[in-house]
Amino acid sequence: MATFVDHVTLHLRAGNGGSGCVSVKREKFKPLAGPDGGNGGSGGDLVLVADPGTTTLLGYHRSPHRSSDNGGPGMGDHRNGHNGEIRELMVPIGTVVKDAEGNMILDMNEPGLRLVVGPGGQGGLGNAALASTKRKAPGFALLGTLGFEGSVYLELKTLADVALVGYPSAGKSSLIAAMSAAKPKIAEYPFTTLHPNLGVVESGDSRYTMADVPGLIEGASEGKGLGLEFLRHVERCTALLHVLDCATLEPGRDPLSDLDVILGELAAYPVPEGQKPLLERTQLVALNKIDVPEGRELAGFVKADLETRGYRVFEISTVTHEGLRQLSYALAEIVEQGRVETAAAEARKPRIVMRPKAVDDGGFSVRVEGGSFGNIYRILGAKPERWIQQTDFTNEEAIGFLADRLAKLGVENELYKAGAIAGSTVIIGPGHGVVFDWEPTLTSTAELITAPRGTDTRLDDSKRRTSNERREEYFGRMDAKASARAEMIREREAGMWRTDEEEQNEDVRASGKNSEDDGSTKED
Repeated sequence: MATFVDHVTLHLRAGNGGSGCVSVKREKFKPLAGPDGGNGGSGGDLVLVADPGTTTLLGYHRSPHRSSDNGGPGMGDHRNGHNGEIRELMVPIGTVVKDAEGNMILDMNEPGLRLVVGPGGQGGLGNAALASTKRKAPGFALLGTLGFEGSVYLELKTLADVALVGYPSAGKSSLIAAMSAAKPKIAEYPFTTLHPNLGVVESGDSRYTMADVPGLIEGASEGKGLGLEFLRHVERCTALLHVLDCATLEPGRDPLSDLDVILGELAAYPVPEGQKPLLERTQLVALNKIDVPEGRELAGFVKADLETRGYRVFEISTVTHEGLRQLSYALAEIVEQGRVETAAAEARKPRIVMRPKAVDDGGFSVRVEGGSFGNIYRILGAKPERWIQQTDFTNEEAIGFLADRLAKLGVENELYKAGAIAGSTVIIGPGHGVVFDWEPTLTSTAELITAPRGTDTRLDDSKRRTSNERREEYFGRMDAKASARAEMIREREAGMWRTDEEEQNEDVRASGKNSEDDGSTKED
């Protein structure tokens, strides 16, 4: 079962904001005493906190889904909804937070550092807060917005001053156990160390941390063994201590060849931008296992060669503790010097300049996209997208309030500049978003003009007719009427139709003829 985890994907869902309330106060003898709907509460945030007492990400490996409480809805009588409780997620110092695309958000390398990684949703305003001199009794309220929902990647990089590197079974775990109070697992087989071990070493007035990294083998930078998985813990170290085994029984191995292999793997490992490459950091060599006669003899042979290369070499034994005191003081000296250089570099860092937002920056943008039935105008921005979430589209008054807010923000002016006309398709938000058929708010006749700058379509469309053109049009209408009358007379003479008077006379003649026929029959 895993006991140490240094990278995990965390799935977050922050609390949603509560919706505002629509309410009208009612009292005796005061049937309409004004709106009194309360505001909705904000959703709870998800906050990462760098905690010195946390050493692993194991808890998030076992339960990677974390969420916070939703905000409460507003109520009548000016009662606001409760805010969701903020949930703090403790992470080890040295945790690097990245987004889903792998971009670094923050390096939490200081104790107590806080990062709101999942902001909660904003609560909606009630109708009491929306009341104004022009809107005395709003019949709508704003809805609460959704909280953050997504994933972040946590990667732990150990904060240690000295890193122990070397082949498996070189004695790194035994060395950190002998120099500190750490109790790593020690056994007589390779790859005993499966995760980094930290130990605090006190040397005189100095105190520094030492990290035992799992053993490196040839090809570790390409994924062989366990080196690539844990080389990230070497990135933050000030000094590297090469622990070389002088009593190995494996054929083809010796301290010099082991060192060359380790240097090649360290050179192939890419460090983040802005950090010093691993081989450019201070390096010391510890020839271990000199308590074995063959090991002491071999250490004496290779020490001169290593010093010729420029390394400070220490002959040590983790069993008898020989040479550990001198090694401890040497490491303390290097660590103190590195801390002074780090402090000087921090003092030379450029100051953070806070620049105000430009006056003409409305906080949104209009993007023109091609479509099958014409251009589509997409509006992107924090405010418009949030206002869309807060609008109840089943309430016409709420839709009108949204239109007023967008117009005041300058959205309609930007749409007009982008070439949109009445009836154009407008989408607010990324992806599918919310689709509208744009109906611009008209405050003057000039807003109907969609001609290019410097022209006026009204001058082209309103051409005045001359007297001859009006006379020709009049005579044309008269000729058309005369032709229509002549055609009607021809149809009448042909018997195709009769007037009402003619039809009435025909009926009278027909009735008189029938009367004569009846009289003659009676005389007979």
